[in-house]
Amino acid sequence: MKRLLLHTILPSLILLCVVVYLGDFLSLRYQIPKREPYGSVVVRELYAVKLKNKQTEYMFQPPAPQECVNSLFPHFGDPPCWYLERHTRQQVNVDSGQPHFWDR
Repeated sequence: MKRLLLHTILPSLILLCVVVYLGDFLSLRYQIPKREPYGSVVVRELYAVKLKNKQTEYMFQPPAPQECVNSLFPHFGDPPCWYLERHTRQQVNVDSGQPHFWDR
């Protein structure tokens, strides 16, 4: 059973994943079917800054459009639009670093 898994099923799954990703990329690159390759979703960013006194300061940014791709997977450095539409509020965690030994 282990031999079947390692020599047949696992390579087949890897090959399937590669083929689906490559098909998604080619579909986006050559616009098959005819569609807009890029979209835009309004996103609101929230910066959570951890201060040295172990508190967190939140800074809200105004809503701004973010570019996305109309595909299943992220391509060309942009997330897919279906994912971005479900995650319109994004939190960016900023750490101020380790406190000095005399601040403990």
